[in-house]
Amino acid sequence: MIGEKLVANIILLKSRKKRIEQGHPWVYQSEVERLEGEAAPGDVVTVSSHQGKVLGSGYYNPKSQLVVRLISFGSLVEMNVAFFEERFKRCLAHRERFVPGADSCRMVYGEADFLPGLIVDKFADILVVQILTLGMDLRRKEITEALVSVFHPAGIYERSDVSVRELEGLEENTGLLYGECPETVQITENGLKIEVDIRHGQKTGYFFDQRENRASIAPLMLGWGARSGIRLEEQETEEGLRTVPVNASGKPVTFPYWDGATVLECFAHTGSFTLHACKYGAKKVTCLDVSEHAIVSARRNVELNGFTDRVEFVTADAFEYLRSQVQGLTDRRERAQAGDKKVDTSKKLATSGRTWDVVVLDPPAFAKNRRSIPGACRGYKDINLHGMKLVNEGGYLVTASCSYHISAELFLQTVHEAAIDAGKQLRLVEFRAAGKDHPRILGVDEGNYLKFAIFEVTSR
Repeated sequence: MIGEKLVANIILLKSRKKRIEQGHPWVYQSEVERLEGEAAPGDVVTVSSHQGKVLGSGYYNPKSQLVVRLISFGSLVEMNVAFFEERFKRCLAHRERFVPGADSCRMVYGEADFLPGLIVDKFADILVVQILTLGMDLRRKEITEALVSVFHPAGIYERSDVSVRELEGLEENTGLLYGECPETVQITENGLKIEVDIRHGQKTGYFFDQRENRASIAPLMLGWGARSGIRLEEQETEEGLRTVPVNASGKPVTFPYWDGATVLECFAHTGSFTLHACKYGAKKVTCLDVSEHAIVSARRNVELNGFTDRVEFVTADAFEYLRSQVQGLTDRRERAQAGDKKVDTSKKLATSGRTWDVVVLDPPAFAKNRRSIPGACRGYKDINLHGMKLVNEGGYLVTASCSYHISAELFLQTVHEAAIDAGKQLRLVEFRAAGKDHPRILGVDEGNYLKFAIFEVTSR
């Protein structure tokens, strides 16, 4: 028809790997034989095999190594408001089924929701959007209109302040897209109140991917009273004969969290694991982060939930803090082993060398690309080696990696190597990935980034 724009067609090489046919939505520059027709950056194009079979359609960016990101494996799709509305409704239906309440969660998860380059997190009635690619960036208006139509938010805020946009020829961008957005939003997760800084917090302000994993630490928080010599005993009280906790002297213990664990959370961010530890009965939690802003956020959340009396806050580098506590343990051990030998006890130990029943390590991604894998493994080994040394005998190490380039097998191997060097025996209790609001498409390994493990730690 006269005036109708012809859709360009990407023809793929015969020698390429058949990733597209196996469900992968990315087309690399190295897989392209030629472009038939004309296409401007961001245009929707069809993608065909060397035999001419149409494999799908997607948006085009000749400046990126990922030259096409597929939005459909079927017929040609136009990325208009109606397209986004239909996809967002599918996203909502999934969360309503698998995320209780779906009030606050990751609502749109890029490729896994068939919307490559787009992330949307829902914080109560506020949406935070992250646009990663040119194809989505050019459709910011359509995306915003469809989000308003489907979710009816009070406000939409953009947090596209990520360096990956440079690979698409884009600058970082933040700002209000719709309505009104406060600086912080209060959400509820697993019955806990959490204040999220949507404007200055990491990524979109909060990490929903660990929701189920945070809840999984509940069994670790109780059952520690006996180590302190506390036992249950029937005693006559004003209310009659009751079972009460008593200490070694037979005196009743009044502290309500007498059976709780001592917990260290490193890389705390908003203090989410600290909050869950307290909710499930922890006796005392040390909440640590190198960022003063993060500690301020964590402190507010602790106060919001009434846990202030059980949490201490430490602003420090996790690597240095773990090493210093291990050094303190070593110094104490050397003094104890010195026996009758002269030891200068007037010299104070550099650190007390504390230990905990449960140590939680939830660091940021150490491996940003394949070249950084060796260095990342050294980092993971370092924190896990020192972390497990600080776990009381028979206690638990809770450790995670969100580096996509570190596979589950490599992560477990690295932790095992740390255990060997530390002289520890690890028993894997649970191994998990991201939550149900972060679904994964089989064949798209890039979505399998989060590794979460709980280990029982004993000495060899």
